[in-house]
Amino acid sequence: MVRIRTACATLAIVGATVGVAAVPAAAAPVAARTATTASCPTGWGSLAKSATTTEVAPVRDIRTGRHDCYDRMVVDVPGGGSGVGYTVQYVDALYQDGSGRHIPVAGGAVLEVRVGAPAYDPETGAATYPGRVARPLPGVDLTGYRTFRDTRYAGSFEGETQIGLGVRARLPFRVLQLDGRIVVDVAHSWTATR
Repeated sequence: MVRIRTACATLAIVGATVGVAAVPAAAAPVAARTATTASCPTGWGSLAKSATTTEVAPVRDIRTGRHDCYDRMVVDVPGGGSGVGYTVQYVDALYQDGSGRHIPVAGGAVLEVRVGAPAYDPETGAATYPGRVARPLPGVDLTGYRTFRDTRYAGSFEGETQIGLGVRARLPFRVLQLDGRIVVDVAHSWTATR
């Protein structure tokens, strides 16, 4: 009787060991697939970036989007071509052009985005973008963004539109001039993977 119990216990232990050993082997390919990381662009840096062209076509919209490696802000200037001027740089605080008024922007760092296009019709003076000074950008919801924390419209003065972009930290960014658009991408981190 003792031998039968010992034999059953031995078989149970051997069966459990074989079963446990088989699980990691079967799960290994799945783990290897989930551990694979995509390459993200690096080398953008965090220094000021600019292009000095002023456009008479007005700003019509400002929108944002989430991507695997970065968060994106797009300033739409239809009819502006690929030469819309800009200056994008980290600042200690955002101050409105003309008045010098301080506009608080939430986040660990503040990017000041200046676009060389007015937010009004140059001929009539009528607003072409519905932003209100010191308020978040209309229609922009940053819920779920990894890098962006806040947006503030600072106004349009002497043909330039000014925006404050609050980000999690001073992270690398790039600026792209596309047909009728200025694109600002802020990386999720300084590393090359997501």
